[in-house]
Amino acid sequence: MTRPPAASESYRQFLEGVRSQALAEGLSATAVTEALAMAPAPNQAVLARDRHQPEFTMTWAQYRSRVLKPARLQQGAQVFQNVRGTLTPLAQRYGAADGVVMGIWGLESGFGVTLGKFNVIDALATLAYDGRRAKFFRSELLKALRIVSDGEAAPSTMLGSYAGAMGQPQFMPSAYLQYAVDVDGDGKPNIWTSKPDVFASIANYLGRRHWIQGQGWGTEVSVPQGSEAEALGAKGSRQSAVRSVSSWEALGVRPVDGGSFTQPDLQARLLEPDGPGGQAFLVFHNFNVIRAYNPSDYYALAVGLLGDACTGVPA
Repeated sequence: MTRPPAASESYRQFLEGVRSQALAEGLSATAVTEALAMAPAPNQAVLARDRHQPEFTMTWAQYRSRVLKPARLQQGAQVFQNVRGTLTPLAQRYGAADGVVMGIWGLESGFGVTLGKFNVIDALATLAYDGRRAKFFRSELLKALRIVSDGEAAPSTMLGSYAGAMGQPQFMPSAYLQYAVDVDGDGKPNIWTSKPDVFASIANYLGRRHWIQGQGWGTEVSVPQGSEAEALGAKGSRQSAVRSVSSWEALGVRPVDGGSFTQPDLQARLLEPDGPGGQAFLVFHNFNVIRAYNPSDYYALAVGLLGDACTGVPA
């Protein structure tokens, strides 16, 4: 088992160090004491999850079949009909698109159902003490304490993942402080139970990462086997050549639905996540904005496809 960063330092002393640093940063002593009471000892369940992450690599086809099950797509379409009156105006106000907000919400928390069972103060304290990424998690712990000190959330309600990602959008505390917004009028950005705040916060994240409204994230395409286009594409979005959509079209790339490209002047990359012969996509600027939320091509594709299924955008 990994030893703490300093073997002679007890966990209690570690927490005292965090408390002293928080007070030096101007945080409320009462709030910090209340919050750190949520972390009485290293959480062994957190450590077990952190140390036993899956090591195998899935193909895109395997990932897609796991996260884009027909039941989830159908559920998303139904949920969207229930929330679109709230979600769509907020997405527009904060500079995003309703589909991508739905996609992120669906992947991160199953449309608000699965927030995570760990208290984030407890989880972050454990990971900050554990030492493998101590600096990162200590910084996030201090930001979580700031959230409590500022009166934004009570520590007992701050539930999330074992790694400290919080609420329905699974924001780390640093992301919460930067992007979470209050639109329901209670004065607190509530990403745990307030759907308006959740939608606005996700949209704010995307808008501030320069989402371009009126443009899609990408589209599924067919690519002639053995063509120049196939050679210019790549399994990773960052490795593909960049061409205008019309240039890709001139090389034989076509929308899979048999229609025409609606924005031929957009700059696009040809992404073939499982290599030639598998699914292929032309991806645009907004695809990279989704990757800012989670830097994975698979994740960004899944968000885009789930969002399109929710809102009825053709593939």
